[in-house]
Amino acid sequence: MPAKNTSAGLLLYRRRGGGLEVFLGHPGGPFWARKDAGAWSIPKGLVDADEEPLAAARREFEEETGARLAGPFLPLGSVRQKGGKVVHTWAVEGDVDPATIRSNVTRLEWPRGSGRWLTFPEVDRCGWFDLATAREKINPAQAEFLDRLAEQVA
Repeated sequence: MPAKNTSAGLLLYRRRGGGLEVFLGHPGGPFWARKDAGAWSIPKGLVDADEEPLAAARREFEEETGARLAGPFLPLGSVRQKGGKVVHTWAVEGDVDPATIRSNVTRLEWPRGSGRWLTFPEVDRCGWFDLATAREKINPAQAEFLDRLAEQVA
């Protein structure tokens, strides 16, 4: 059974102009509203009890973007983020229009302890980025997945 600090995600990529572009999501909500560099992420989420990590990655991608990806899926391994969360990731080649994403919503007390609850999309926007730009935007621990992707599909 996966721990509550275990997530899984899909790194969608496409080939453009002789290079690679990756599809990243920006978290929704007031905490992330004005953050850009280091805030974007691979669409991912928690692995449920008795759920295979790849199944969780596929489910989470669909929940956060509204897009279902068929594979094949290339394992990129895992990384441990600063807060201790372990993220397992697979790459998949494809194309999704960022203008069409539909994210699930979440509720959060904001500000914490205020008794005021807000509902907002888990992912407020997505975008395609070349690898250099993606390295600036992505959560620093997840940048390792960009390197692994470049090595495996070069």
